[in-house]
Amino acid sequence: MVVYVLSDEQVNKVFRALADATRRDIVRRTLSAEVRVSDLAAAYDMSFAAVQKHVAALEEAGLVTKIARGRERIVRGQPDTIRHVQELLTTYEDIWRQRISRLDDFLADETS
Repeated sequence: MVVYVLSDEQVNKVFRALADATRRDIVRRTLSAEVRVSDLAAAYDMSFAAVQKHVAALEEAGLVTKIARGRERIVRGQPDTIRHVQELLTTYEDIWRQRISRLDDFLADETS
């Protein structure tokens, strides 16, 4: 399996962006369909400018892209970034599973 390597800076931006519940919800919404920024703003109890700042943080992390379509700004989720982060987390999970397996083996030898 080839794992795309995210830089430490990219990983930090992604996790910083996903630490906020509103941003996670925006990612969820935009992964299933393109959404206008104005429609996103209407969905939250905050100002349009605040939603724009959330979108900007997600865009900087590579989790969404914002495109101009006439006067509207459309936000689209970036599943590739999610996939790369998932690969990173799977790598960490594999490391921990190996450690647990070695501990299990060690404990089994101790009880024999």
